[in-house]
Amino acid sequence: MTGLGYTVPAVVAVLVVIALELAVLRTGLFGKVEYWISMAIVMGFQVIVDGWLTKLSAPIVIYNEQHSTGLRFPWDIPVEDFLFGWAMVTAVLLLWEKQRPRSEDRGER
Repeated sequence: MTGLGYTVPAVVAVLVVIALELAVLRTGLFGKVEYWISMAIVMGFQVIVDGWLTKLSAPIVIYNEQHSTGLRFPWDIPVEDFLFGWAMVTAVLLLWEKQRPRSEDRGER
């Protein structure tokens, strides 16, 4: 683990998305059951696809282990992939929630 050129940006991406929600957007997304269900679905498919792409027996995508923690779970998936995936999908959902019209904005109850 000489450099963490993949790990550090992955962790920073997660922290930025969390800070964006808690300090700026305040959509309440993290408290919604629907969000966590959608994340479970996304992560389920990520395991299937990422597992196939990064399997050490016949990798399609090869990572330089010097730029990551070297931790792979489940199977041969670099744990950093889950951090980036979570940050990317969550950022999109947060921005979507923020721009979505609210029922009180339309005069509905």
